[in-house]
Amino acid sequence: MKNNLILKPYKKEFDYSYTSGAYATYELIKIKPEIVKAVYIHSRYSNKEEMERVCRDNKIPFLYDDKTFIRINQKENSYIIGVFEKHSYILDKSKPHVVLVNPSDMGNIGTIIRTMAGFNICNLAIITPAADIFNPKTVRASMGALFRINFQLFNSFEEYREMYSRHSCYPFMLKGEICLNIDNCSKENLFSLIFGNEATGLDESFLDIGTSVKIPSSDLVDSLNLSIAAGIGIFTFASKNGLI
Repeated sequence: MKNNLILKPYKKEFDYSYTSGAYATYELIKIKPEIVKAVYIHSRYSNKEEMERVCRDNKIPFLYDDKTFIRINQKENSYIIGVFEKHSYILDKSKPHVVLVNPSDMGNIGTIIRTMAGFNICNLAIITPAADIFNPKTVRASMGALFRINFQLFNSFEEYREMYSRHSCYPFMLKGEICLNIDNCSKENLFSLIFGNEATGLDESFLDIGTSVKIPSSDLVDSLNLSIAAGIGIFTFASKNGLI
């Protein structure tokens, strides 16, 4: 099948992005076939017939063009690219949220998205400025989970809070009011788990927002990686509230 899209190295201003690898591309097609513009297949891909079948079933153009993989600097072991339209959502007001305030690492965002989907918390607010959620590095780190969640960008935390005022807020901070464990974790339907930037965390003004939380750890480290901290928080709240 033919398509006139000439795929270029990703830029934030594009109205499209792409998956890298077969697994994420299959997830994209399975979950959101309506946003898929095309699938590129490398001549070395071992399961060409199945990918072609999936594309035909979903009326998605597919192309064989090995030069495209070189042009966009794909990793050598990536033989499938799924091109999709950028999209956005309004968060579900009846479900819990994760809020990332100025996250700067695309891999962390993708890993957190995958963790969220794994524990059935599928609404993500991102406070800008922030790393690009559509960058292929973010998409790859999410392993296709990006297509399973709602996400919405906000210019400030206040903008988010004004729109979703019914959620109880839990900022994760080194000086948090409660030391999180499964026993003292809140049991409620609507909550927002708030995490700060990898380098600076949340500023002290968040101590006055909701109930601040700290994750217990040894004195051998001064803090945890953002994606690890988010994973602990998401797992604990999901467990306590029957989401898994």
